[in-house]
Amino acid sequence: MTTERFEVRHVDLAAADSGSDREPALSIFWWKDLPLGARASLEDELPYGASQLHQLAAEYAAAQLEARSIGLGAPLRATYEGWPKPALSLEAALEAENLVEALEAFATPSSAPAHNISVVICTRDRGPALSKCLSSLAAQRSTPGEIVIVDNSQDGNARDVCGQFPDFRYVHEPHAGLSRARNTGVQTSRFDIIAFTDDDVEAHPGWTAEIARAFAERDVEAFTGLVLPARLDTAAQCCFQFTMGGFGSTFLPLVFDGRFFEETRPSGAHVWKIGAGANMAFRRSVFERVGLFDERLGAGAAGCSEDSELWYRLLAAGGACLYEPRAVVFHHHRSDWPGLKRQIRAYMKGHVAALVTQHDNFGDRGNIVRIGKQLPVYFAKTFVKALFEGPSGRLGILAAEVQGWLAGLQFLLRFGWRMRRTPMGAAATAEKGIPR
Repeated sequence: MTTERFEVRHVDLAAADSGSDREPALSIFWWKDLPLGARASLEDELPYGASQLHQLAAEYAAAQLEARSIGLGAPLRATYEGWPKPALSLEAALEAENLVEALEAFATPSSAPAHNISVVICTRDRGPALSKCLSSLAAQRSTPGEIVIVDNSQDGNARDVCGQFPDFRYVHEPHAGLSRARNTGVQTSRFDIIAFTDDDVEAHPGWTAEIARAFAERDVEAFTGLVLPARLDTAAQCCFQFTMGGFGSTFLPLVFDGRFFEETRPSGAHVWKIGAGANMAFRRSVFERVGLFDERLGAGAAGCSEDSELWYRLLAAGGACLYEPRAVVFHHHRSDWPGLKRQIRAYMKGHVAALVTQHDNFGDRGNIVRIGKQLPVYFAKTFVKALFEGPSGRLGILAAEVQGWLAGLQFLLRFGWRMRRTPMGAAATAEKGIPR
């Protein structure tokens, strides 16, 4: 995609109307309240005709039915690359009945109460964005038990914004670091399920209700949801979404379990495929069992990947994580090239730091293989591809990735840093003061 701007358009296929605009668009397809898929189109491919919409509806509906119908093979396990592993048999397909009714049932909005959910938002120096985030949380269909804002700025500058939402709890954590802020949120929250989102996100009105439904219907300890772009108004935002993959594009529910972990462990378990910290939730028992977020990782410390490192510990301990795209948030991507490059550099640096941490915690050499072999191969292939067919700006983003990788290599040599491991298990959480 070479255009520098895409309209983010939401299309309900149950109504079979995509509008008449001919601007480049990322169309997010829904069946009522159920997100089905997305497709980027240039102006000469729009508007979609009725036959195209019907075909899309049939394709997306078939995939959703397979992924959600127990009789058709659900729940689907994640493959090596984090995609759904097909489980539909010919016999099951031939015996399937009332498929339209089943799709309608899956598209029914959740009405599950969220009174046992604590929502935690960690923020730092983002007043206007935080205000939009909190407004979206105030408009949730199922009101959560509490909303906790952890202000990680040194001077507590989010206090005024939070004062506009008197029913929300404000906590000031002046010591910098996203993991430290997340841990403060865990420690001060009061309910059994702890959901996290970011201050540059707006939550769909059904977000907390879908999290509540997932934990009520499925025996899961951890959860991630779908992160969609809020806007694609600049070239940098389009690059992050289309070239870098955004925060993932799978619209089917998946289970990331021990088999996924063991299959990917030799090359560094692909836990970053599980989801994003902007849309995740845990039972409190996870922190009691495997420990808190590693405060050496995350924004304000090593860079990022504090979320995926925790998923790594959970899967290594025999746990599982459910990815359920019915829970949706909308993320505001970095709008300028310098901001995007800083973000990508931090992502790669944090990714390498997390790989070092995972190796130290579990002795899995696949993490070192990824640092020393897989990532350099990826850089080389990306460089060659970007020279001949890459989109504008790809080489600059690749340079930021390489810079982040080089910065991350320092953690291999920082033996004092490597010795400061996050304690794991009930004793650690008791020391940290997590309520039981």
